[in-house]
Parts: sequence; structure tokens; C-alpha cells
Amino acid sequence: MKVKVLNRNEEDFTRERAQDVKKVHRNYDPALHQFTKAHEYTRALNAAKLERVFAKPFVCALAHSDGITALARNPRKLNSLVAGSADGEIRIWDIPGERALRKLIGHSGAVRGIGFAPDGETCVSAGNDASVKLWKVPYAPFEAGDVCAEQGPVLEFQGKHAFRGVDHHWCRSTFATAGATVELWDHGRSEPIGSFSWGSDSVVSVRFNPAEPDIFASTGIDRAIALYDLRQGTPLRKLVMQTRCNALAWNPMEAFNFTVANEDCNLYSYDMRKLGTATCVHKDFVSAVIDVDYSPTGREFVAGSYDRSVRIFPFNGGHSREIYHTKRMQRIFSVRFSGDGAYVFSGSDDMNVRVWKADASAQLGVTLPREKHKQAYQKALVERYKHLPEIKKVVRHRNVPKPIYKAAKMRRAVQEADKRKLSNRIKHSAPGAVTVKPERKKKIVAEVE
Repeated sequence: MKVKVLNRNEEDFTRERAQDVKKVHRNYDPALHQFTKAHEYTRALNAAKLERVFAKPFVCALAHSDGITALARNPRKLNSLVAGSADGEIRIWDIPGERALRKLIGHSGAVRGIGFAPDGETCVSAGNDASVKLWKVPYAPFEAGDVCAEQGPVLEFQGKHAFRGVDHHWCRSTFATAGATVELWDHGRSEPIGSFSWGSDSVVSVRFNPAEPDIFASTGIDRAIALYDLRQGTPLRKLVMQTRCNALAWNPMEAFNFTVANEDCNLYSYDMRKLGTATCVHKDFVSAVIDVDYSPTGREFVAGSYDRSVRIFPFNGGHSREIYHTKRMQRIFSVRFSGDGAYVFSGSDDMNVRVWKADASAQLGVTLPREKHKQAYQKALVERYKHLPEIKKVVRHRNVPKPIYKAAKMRRAVQEADKRKLSNRIKHSAPGAVTVKPERKKKIVAEVE
């Protein structure tokens, strides 16, 4: 005869140490838990609110002696960042130690661009003094304290005109400069080994494709985006927009996609195989967008604007998911993502390089496995219920400075007036008389091959 009895094993409930977690036995039968959805919703709402409570993105500020005009991160070291300023001084920063390792002295004008060689041990810089300089980049020593010593350039390349930007090839010892034309240089040659021009008075920026290294793109003051291939001697294609593009960034995970920062307060993502229409228009800024850079994952990018704010966008999202600003921060001239995608660097006109967390509420330092599990669970809850009004409002809300708020309000009023005007024209015109261009094609003037 089988007799059912209550059995309690002492080992299942006894802790070996006082710090051990007490085991809780739960019955997950859904018939016993009729309010599971309601409980989950409450947890998701609390998780969304706590995420905003703990959103403290600012990490530190690294001071310079003049406004920051160029930034570059080391492709081989996570803790190395190089910043150039308007007085011609370049500093190599050890980010975890918040200290300057070297002062690179050599430029007599503002530094307009910095690019790292693929080995991470050398970098090139170009400036208004019509020169490109090659520098050795030391690694951060283990001893504490400031080790900011002055250092001169290893090589110097003299150009005929002032340079507006520079970028290094991802595989070879060559780099491209932006100025009166796009020029290609080699470390072992004092003169350019190639030159590209296509009707532009001046080229503003140039960037190599990290996934397809022989392809690079440039933006110019003639409002054009030009694509080049080193395997051919001539430019490939050219896209002319209504307003000028200030910077360009390639998606590191998708070799054919890139994003441009435009003067009309928007960013435009394009597929180089089909330039006739933008794949996405990224809005939210209220002034000209100055710089843009992709995360190493390719899922999001950071952009800095003349309106004194830094925003992080999803690669396929029309609106930003984060906005960073401080009272003292001025116009943003350069932004970069860190090598692990966890941090964002911004260089502004108020002589500071600022370090931000890419995830505003992320916990710094070592997290225990139970903490990681809880954070993942809370993120999954918010993701599940993010479409509900109360949670959507908490997740999307951001406090912005009063000038940005007022400018955004005015822009919305102007856009709504334009929409009303267009709808009235369509209403009072013959069918088909008014052609409506979609938002993704509206700013494109011509495509030249």
C-alpha cells in the first residue's frame, strides 16, 4: 500500500553560508496565477520608471586649451582616444585614467581631421596649415598620474591648400585628405599618389568604408556626396542634395549603407546601390548636424549638432532614442563611438571632450550574475509592453533645454503649415496636377554617374 506523506529534505532549505540566497519554491501552474499579465505590466511600468530614475549618462570631461575640432578612437585599444583642437594641439587621452598621455605639437592652425592607421600605433592629422603629420601613438602605462609629455611628428606631408578632413585606409598604409580636391597619400611618399575631383570647390569630409576598404566617400560644399573606388582612377557616382552634408559615416556591418549629416537639421541614410531615394530620414535636431559616427555593432549611430546636443539614433529609426546635453556644453564639432559600443565621445566648442554612456541607465563596474539576469528580465518586460500608452510615455520622455524645446515647437508649427498648404493645393487643383514627392526623395536634386 502506497501512503502519501509530506516530505521535507533539510538540504534543500539549509544555506551553507549566511550570504547564500534562500531557495523559494514556486508553483508555476497558470491556473493558480490568474493575474500574471497584470503583474507583468506593473513590473514593466516600474522597470521603465526606474530606468529613467537611474539615467545618468555623463561620465567625465577631459579639458583642452581650445575648442575641440576633431576626434579619433584607436581601433586596437579601447582606452585610447585622440583629440585635436582649434589651436593646433593634439592630445592622446587614457580614458579610464582620465589623463592625457601626450601632447602632439606640430600644427600651426586648427586640426580638422584625425585618422588612425590599422595597426593602432600611428595616426595622421590634417589641418588649416596645409600640412598632414604622422604621429606615433603610445599605449597607456600602468603607473598612475599624469604623464602628459610633448611629442613631435614622425613624418610631415605638405599640401598646396588647407585640409578640411583626413581618413586612413583600414588595411594599407595610405590615407585620403579632403581639401580643394580629394588626394590620396602614402606613408612612404612626400607627394600625393592620386587625386580625385568632380566639380567641387572644396571637399568637407572623406571616409573609408570599413567593410569594403577600397571604397570611400566624400562630401563637398557643392552639396554633393561622391563615391570613389581605389581600384579605378575616376569617381564612381555622385548625389547632389538641396543642402550641404557636413560629415559621412559608413555602417561597419553593412558595406553598402552610409549616413550623412546635413545642414537641414536631418540625417539621411542611403544605400550606395540605389542612391535615388534615402532608406531613412532621421529627424529631431533643430540646427545643422555637424558630425556622425556608427557604433561597431552597426545597429545605431551618434550625431552631434550645432544646437549643442548629442543624439543617439537606431540605424533604421526616424527619431532619436537618447539626447545628451549639459548647461556648459557648446556647439558639437565631433562625435565618436567607443570600440566596444558602450560609450560615446563628444568634442565641443567649450574646450572639453565629454564621455557619455551609450545606455544612459547602464550600471558601471562589475555586475553579479543575478544582477545581469534581473536587468535582462526588466529590459525584456519593457520591450514586451512598450506599445502601451503609459509605458510608451515614460520610455520616450526626455527633458531638453528651453532653446531646443522652443525651436522644435516652431519647426513643428512650420511643418504643419506646409502640410496644410500642400493639402489645400491638392484639394483645389485638378487631379494629378500637384505632384507630391516623398520625404525620402524630397531633398535629392540629381544623381550623376
